[in-house]
Amino acid sequence: MKRLLLACLLLLSALGAQADPALKQQVNAFVDRWHSDAAHARPAYFDKIAKDGVYIGTDKGEHWRRDEFKTWAKPHFQRKSAWAFKAIRRNVYFSNDKAIIWFDELLDTQMGVCQASGVMRRKGDSFEIVHYQLSMAVPNEVGSQVTRLIKDFEEKEGWKGEPK
Repeated sequence: MKRLLLACLLLLSALGAQADPALKQQVNAFVDRWHSDAAHARPAYFDKIAKDGVYIGTDKGEHWRRDEFKTWAKPHFQRKSAWAFKAIRRNVYFSNDKAIIWFDELLDTQMGVCQASGVMRRKGDSFEIVHYQLSMAVPNEVGSQVTRLIKDFEEKEGWKGEPK
C-alpha cells in the first residue's frame, strides 16, 4: 500500500511539473503575437526568431536560418499582410527547468488547415523561437492523390527539391 501511495504521489508531482498555467499562457501569448506580426507584416516577426533559429516551410525546399528566411520573406512583408495563421489548438510542453519550451499547433491559414511544431528557449523575461516547422494537414484518405500530384509536378517541372 505504501508503494502504491508513493507511486501516486510521484505521478502527481510529475504531472504538476507540467501544469504551469502561467507559463503556458505566456507561451500562447508570445506565439499568438508572432503570428499576428506576420498577419500585419510587422518586422518584429523576425525578432522573435533566434539568430540561429530554423524555419521549415511547407515546400520541401524551404529550410532557412532566420536571416535567410527574412530575405526570402521580404516581398511578403512589404504587403499589408505577409500571411495569416490563427491557432485552432495548441499544446505546450516544457523542460523541468522551464528553459526549453516546445509546442504543436493546428492552424487556420490561407492554405487551409495546417499543423506546426516549434521549439523555444527563454531569452530574458521572454522567449525566442529556435525551430519551427509548418506542414499542410492532408487527410489520409486523399494522401495517395496528393502524393501523385506532387510526383507528377516534380517530374514535369524537373524540380530537384533543393533549398530556395
